[in-house]
Amino acid sequence: MVFSASSQVIVISPILPRIAEALAVKESLLGTLVTSYAVMLGLFALVTGPISDKIGRRRILLVGTGCMAVCLYLHGLADTYASLLAVRALAGMAGGALSGAAVAYVGDYFPYDRRGWANGWVMSGIAVGQVVGIPLGTLLAEFGDYRWPFLMFAVTMTGAFLLIWRAVPQPDVQRDVRRLSVGRAVSDYVALCRRPVTRNAALVYFLTFLGVGLYLVYLPSWLERELHVRGEAIAALFLFGGLAHVVAGPAAGKLSDRVGRKPLVIWSCIGLAIAMPLMTWLGDDSMWIASVLFTAAMLLLALRISPLQSLLSALVPSSSRGMLMSFAIASGQVGIGISGALAGLAYARYGYWSNTLLAIVAVLVMGLMVWRGLPEPDKTAPAH
Repeated sequence: MVFSASSQVIVISPILPRIAEALAVKESLLGTLVTSYAVMLGLFALVTGPISDKIGRRRILLVGTGCMAVCLYLHGLADTYASLLAVRALAGMAGGALSGAAVAYVGDYFPYDRRGWANGWVMSGIAVGQVVGIPLGTLLAEFGDYRWPFLMFAVTMTGAFLLIWRAVPQPDVQRDVRRLSVGRAVSDYVALCRRPVTRNAALVYFLTFLGVGLYLVYLPSWLERELHVRGEAIAALFLFGGLAHVVAGPAAGKLSDRVGRKPLVIWSCIGLAIAMPLMTWLGDDSMWIASVLFTAAMLLLALRISPLQSLLSALVPSSSRGMLMSFAIASGQVGIGISGALAGLAYARYGYWSNTLLAIVAVLVMGLMVWRGLPEPDKTAPAH
C-alpha cells in the first residue's frame, strides 16, 4: 500500500517535463498538479481521522485503497490539463483516507519501543517505490504515455486492497466511544490546535513536507535544463536515492528505538541543510555528482521519517491517534500544496537556487521545532 500510494505521488516530479510536452502546459503551472492532490488529501485526512478512531483503522485502509485504485485507473482517461488536475484531486481524496490511518495503525499494533523498527519497514515501501516504481514509471512515461505510470500503480494498489482484506487484522485497542458528529470533530481539532505539543506536531509535519516539495518538485526540470538529460537519467537518479532509502529506513527506525527519536530527526535536518546546497552548487556540472549528492539527501530523509512518525504516534492515546495523525498529515499536505505553487513561481522567476534556499530554511526551522517543541516519550510505553 505504501509503495503504491507514495510512488503515484513521487512519480509526478520526474514526469513533469513529459506532461508539459504532451499537454502544452507552462512550467509555472505544473506545480498545481501537486497542489490539487495535496489540498484534497489534507481535507479528507481531517474527515477520516475521527472516523478511524471510531470504526477502526482496517476499515479505513480498505476504503482508502479501493478508492485510490479506482481513481488511478481514471488517470487513463485524462487527456487534458484540466482532466488530469481533476483526477489528481480525486486521488488526493483517497490518499487522505490512507495517510493518517497507515501511521496510526502501526501505533495501534506495536508498543512504542518497537514502533521505530515497524515504521522503518512499513515506510520502506517509499524506498522500494524509488528503486522500482519511480524509475519504471519514468521510463513508461518517457517511451509511452504520461498516463501509463498511474495505470501501473492502479494495478499494485488493487493488490494492496486484496492483501489488506485478507491479511491485515484490526488491532484490539481502545476506540473513541463518543457519538461521531461534525461538531464534535471540529471541537476536538480545535482542542488539538490549543495544545502546544500537538500544535507543534502539526507544524513539524507542515515544515517537513514544505521543504521536501520546494526542493524536489522542480529538480528533474532543473537537471534537464542544466545537464540536458532525459527521463532515463532521471530514473537512474531516483534509483540510487531509493537504494539508499531501502538501506537506511529500517536501520534508522531500529536505531531510534534504542537512542531516541529526536536526535536522529535533528541530525537529519542539519545534514540536509548541507547536502541540498551542495547538490545545487555542484550537481549542475555532472550527473554523477548530482546522483551521489541526491543519494546522500535521500539517506538523510530516511533517517527522520520513521523516527518522526513513531514520536508523533506516542503523543496521544489510541482513541485519538487517528485524529492527531490525520491532523499532522493534513498540515503536511498544506505544506506540499504551498510548496508546489511556491516552487513553480520561484523556479520560473529566480531559478533553482531560490528553491534550494527556501527548502533549507524550512528544514532548519523544522529541526528547531522538534528540538524545542516535541517531548521524547517514555520508550517503554505500551501500545494503547
